[in-house]
Amino acid sequence: MNKILDAIETPENIVYVRPVALEELPDEVREQAGAVTGLYAVHNGDGERLALVRDRNLGFVVARQHDMVPVSVH
Repeated sequence: MNKILDAIETPENIVYVRPVALEELPDEVREQAGAVTGLYAVHNGDGERLALVRDRNLGFVVARQHDMVPVSVH
């Protein structure tokens, strides 16, 4: 891999906010979503989903409330 990219470290408190297609979610989560057509997920650096929220702005608010640094992923 690229040695420069390997040397870059990201803060441990960085989280990624990205849109999630309802089809990607388990059945029980889709049932709870009701008429919602899309959700946003907040993930940690390891890819673990930490939260599902109704919109991007709420994802950023929730992350900041927990002393995390949110970034958008498209």
